[in-house]
Amino acid sequence: MFRKKAIAVAVAAAFGAGIFIAPSQAADKEILVWADETRGPNLVKTLAKKSDWVPGHTIKVVSFSSYDALKDALDKASGTTGPDVFVAGNDWVPALAKSGKLAPVVLTAQQKGQFTPGQLFDLSYGGKLYGVPVDVNNVGMIYNTKMVKTAPKSYGEMVKFYLDNKKKLGLKAGLCIAGGGMSWGGLSGFSALGADPYLMNADGTVNYNKSFDPAVFAKNVSTYLLDKNGKSNGFYPATDTGCMDNYLAGKVPFAVVGNWHWRKFAEAGFQMNIMPVPGVKAGTYGKMFGSVSGAFLTSYAEAHGVAVGAKSLLTTFFASTAGQVLYQAEEGRPPADKGAQKSQLVLPGQKAMGVAAGMSSIPQIGAFLNTNAGGANYWDSAPAYWTAVLVDGKNPLAEAKKLAAIWKANVAAGKADL
Repeated sequence: MFRKKAIAVAVAAAFGAGIFIAPSQAADKEILVWADETRGPNLVKTLAKKSDWVPGHTIKVVSFSSYDALKDALDKASGTTGPDVFVAGNDWVPALAKSGKLAPVVLTAQQKGQFTPGQLFDLSYGGKLYGVPVDVNNVGMIYNTKMVKTAPKSYGEMVKFYLDNKKKLGLKAGLCIAGGGMSWGGLSGFSALGADPYLMNADGTVNYNKSFDPAVFAKNVSTYLLDKNGKSNGFYPATDTGCMDNYLAGKVPFAVVGNWHWRKFAEAGFQMNIMPVPGVKAGTYGKMFGSVSGAFLTSYAEAHGVAVGAKSLLTTFFASTAGQVLYQAEEGRPPADKGAQKSQLVLPGQKAMGVAAGMSSIPQIGAFLNTNAGGANYWDSAPAYWTAVLVDGKNPLAEAKKLAAIWKANVAAGKADL
């Protein structure tokens, strides 16, 4: 009874952000699922189509106003107010696992085989798996075929097109970030020019002995993004403000878009020629975060008496081909499940995003990205570099050396949390 009252309070608090209850047969046990403002409504639509994924249980979905609001609620959650399952990105795993708010998930060999080792790694901490992969979380670059007829082969080719056509076409930028912000979505902007927050070995492990070369990166920044006076040439804006509108208006030839909103561009008549951002050397590509979002089991489910049902929801719905096909029909992201990726019901844009992630991506490792051991975390230091160089006119090499030192220190500090 106390939990029911506590949930009622939490639900009332979330109602302004939107509360959605999935229809289901009457039952004596309730599984509470938390999600953000897009996933919540889409989960409800999906569960309305088929609500008997876990016999003997109802499934209640509470949607928060934003991803940050969901994170804040999880940070404040307790055994009486917290969810049994929630859907979020992999980079929350280390902190929530250490706090004891996550419960381990055990999958069979067959279930594991439906996902890549990297996807399972993304949702693991300390050798334990805490969730099931739901969808690939990445961005990709598109180009306006009304201006650019063929896919660019190198970064320099894009810059040349911009400089040659800036005045004639009234271009406001060459390449801009329309999805994911200047840190997450903008990783490709760094990586294509030679700067990565951490380097990966061919076997998928982290290379702790090497980091990006600030001199090489700074030289590329100067060559491709600055004019002869050391000022921004306008190709790559230091902010994502206005990028989507400018691309849709035909004022930007290349844009990085998110796999959650590619349909907005498709519906506007643009081709979904999704690809990674080309690198300086023809045939190479900048890395993107190609991690997964997951459905996570909380330690509260056991106290609520629904741990068995919550685990079943993870495996029979979230981690199943049928569940992911139905859900991604609403959500629009590339499904993580291998069977769902092959489904004819998955849209071309979703498949193209998945292909782009497979071509050039690195896992999103929160243990490195979220720490401030180097004096700042990745999320703050990344856009700060572009502001310093492209807006404030600071020396690209001096700023690159600072950035390299920050990222190297953060990787060293985060190593202990893997």
